[in-house]
This record gives sequence, structure tokens and C-alpha cells, in this order.
Amino acid sequence: MSNKPTQPDVMENLSSLLKRRGFIFQGSEIYGGLAGTWDYGPLGVALKNNIKTLWWKRFVDDRDDMYGMDAAILMNQNVWKASGHVGGFADPLVECAKCKRRFRADQLEATLRDKKECPECGGKLGEERQFNMMFQTNVGATQDESSVSYLRPETAQGMFVNFKNVLDTMHPKLPFGMAQIGKAFRNEISPRDFIFRTREFEQMEIEYFVDPANWEETFNHFVKEVHAYTQDVGLPQDKVHEHEIAPGDLAHYSKRTIDFEFDYPFGKTELYGLAYRTDFDLKAHSTASGTDLSYYDEEKKVRFVPHCIEPSFGVDRTVLAVLTSAYTQDELGGEKREYLKLSPAVAPIKVAVFPLLKNKDALTAKAKELHQVLRKEFAKNGSTVEYDTTGSIGKRYRKQDEIGTPFCVTVDFATIEKDGSPVTVRDRDTGAQESVKLDDLVSYLAQKLGR
Repeated sequence: MSNKPTQPDVMENLSSLLKRRGFIFQGSEIYGGLAGTWDYGPLGVALKNNIKTLWWKRFVDDRDDMYGMDAAILMNQNVWKASGHVGGFADPLVECAKCKRRFRADQLEATLRDKKECPECGGKLGEERQFNMMFQTNVGATQDESSVSYLRPETAQGMFVNFKNVLDTMHPKLPFGMAQIGKAFRNEISPRDFIFRTREFEQMEIEYFVDPANWEETFNHFVKEVHAYTQDVGLPQDKVHEHEIAPGDLAHYSKRTIDFEFDYPFGKTELYGLAYRTDFDLKAHSTASGTDLSYYDEEKKVRFVPHCIEPSFGVDRTVLAVLTSAYTQDELGGEKREYLKLSPAVAPIKVAVFPLLKNKDALTAKAKELHQVLRKEFAKNGSTVEYDTTGSIGKRYRKQDEIGTPFCVTVDFATIEKDGSPVTVRDRDTGAQESVKLDDLVSYLAQKLGR
């Protein structure tokens, strides 16, 4: 019987498991850490890459109207002036006169905000002021106004400023999109909730350009595609919600926005966003740069500035949603167990192969041979099929459960008796074990893994 932990315990238990098993570590940990930064270990990278691969497949590889991009992180400062980030990309900040801690005013409890009371020491909070979240740096040897640049706070602008390059080289016809996965940086006042709100993060974004007459049809198409992607990565659909942003709360560039929210252990909050950005960005960059960013429709013989639909996905927030949904506690064989009930599509390790006993040469030789067969069949990068001889067979099962491996294959004495003899395949979720003939193993696992 499942025994789900209480919501406050989930984050603590999960973060402990993720560190112990090599998923996620505190950034710069041996030096005391750096707030708002996290490092992905071997299994965390594999999980993250699976999530990104599924996104790229759905939104780029499986479509004929999408073009991949990888724009530079550093850009001319005028990009950020034109987009409005230099003048208006800010959060409300308050500072405690006593302990000097800084907080986002809109994230403080209403009573503390009204009393202007510090949540840490009880001191007096100062007046609210706007704090620009972009990291500023200088490019080159000189340090003056002309050398100023910024670590990008979003990946979107790199696609807008390359709109003409894609038109001139790929000659696409409307509608078409540009897609990019990359790092972004925001000097968050109060990083929080593990990898949910950080100062360095990764985005998967699309800028999809349309005739303004057709924006609603395209917007509704991407609503469905966003939901489909949440299924691709194995998120429970009853935890995914649409939140229509009220007209008075829309960003300055948006005519319509839907936030796709998720039920995290710390509350329902934004997972993805879908915005109708109109022609704001292309017009802004066209005016600021003096470059024509319009599109000529050969069939209609008209020139106009396309409008843009932007689906925006946070990689790290997806990782966290996947992990918090997968974290499970139950009892198996009379013992308490915690494990990651990951979808096979995103699990870092798909299959683990063991010899029943690690000190029997015939067993280990057969297990290693089988491991190589399965790696060639299922592993694209060598990391999704694992050979494991650490500890007893029971400890190996427990370890693989914790890291979310859907199936374990054990080579025992029956396997080496003759060719085609069975191995034992264990299911992570139920603990059930099934005898499968070697000749049937690849097809059996392929079916179970949804290949």
C-alpha cells in the first residue's frame, strides 16, 4: 500500500535522495555553497537530457515548420534596451535596516509586508524599490558604458534578433517557428524551493511567427501541444492546470497569456507559459536597429510584421515537477521503501543488469555479455543500461528503485545452463519478478519501455 509522505517532508526527503544518488548537488558546496545555484550530477544530467530530448523531438524534429537555434548568451546591450529589459525588468525589493537581508516584497506574508517587519530578525523593513534582475558585465579590456553587456535573462531575444537571418537563409513560409534550449540568468532577490527559482537556469523556448489573422488558431494549437508534452515526460494530468492571466495583469508585450501551473509540494505555481506577444518584439528591434524585420507574403503580395506566439518551458522546473511527482514511499516485502516512480521515457537508467552473485565468473561473464547486448539495443549514449555488482542483490534492487530504474535483469544459475535459458526481470513499481527467455528479452523490454 502506498504511503505518501506529508507535503512539507517531500522536498526534504527528495533533496536528500537526489544528493545521495548523484542527481543534484548544491552549487560550490565544498566552499559553503552559492545561493540560487545547483549542480546536476551524472543521473541528474541524464534525466535532464531525456527531458530536453523529448521536447526537441516533439517541437522540432517531428515538425516541418520549426528551425533550431543556439544564440549567444552575451549580446549587444542595445538588444536589452530595445526589448525593455534595461528599463523595466525588475522585482520589488525591500531591505531590513537591522540584518541587511533583502526580500522580494511581493513574496512576503501580507502581515509582515503591512508591518514592514523582517521575517528573519524582526527588524524594520525599508521602503520598497525596484531591483533590476539582469547580471551586468563588461566585454573586452575596457570598462565603460560602451563595453556593458548582460547575461541574458531569457533566450527569446536571441531568436527575435535572428529573425532576418533565418528568413534570408532558410526562406521559410509563414507560419514558422524558431526553437532554442539554453541557459538564462536572473539575479533573483530570494531564490527558493530547491531548483524551482534559481539564479541560473535553462529554458526551452519557441518563437512562432504567424499572420496576425491566424494567431488564435495557432495559440490554441500550442495549448494542446503543451499538454501533450506534459504527458510525454510523465506528469500526472490532474496536477497540471491552466491559468488565464487577467488583462490587467498581462506583461506589456502580451495580448493573451496562459500559465500552465503545477501542483508542487510547496503549492500550485507556474510551470510553463504561453504568450501571444503580437508584433511587439520584431517592431521594437526593427525600430532600434534600423533593420527591416518584416515578411513579404508572395501569394498575397503584401508585406507586414508577423505576430508571435511564444510557448516557454523551464527545464529545471520540469525536472522538479517530474521528480516530485515520481517520489514515492511504500512497503515492499514488509520493509519501508522510497523510490522514484519515473516514466521510462525520462528515467536516467532504463534497465539494470546483474549477476546473481558477483564472485561467480560464469554468472558475471554472462551478465556482462547481456549488458552489452542491451546497451546496443536501448542505450543511445551508454548511460541508460547499467551493469551493477555493488552489494547484495537486495541492495542492488533498492538502489535501482531509488534512482527510478524501471526494470532489473538478473542472470542466475538457470541462465547459464544452456542457450536460450531464462533471466529474471523485476518490475520497479510492484517488485514482481518474471522469468523471461533470453531470446525474448529484447522484445519483452522494448514493449515494457514503450519502444
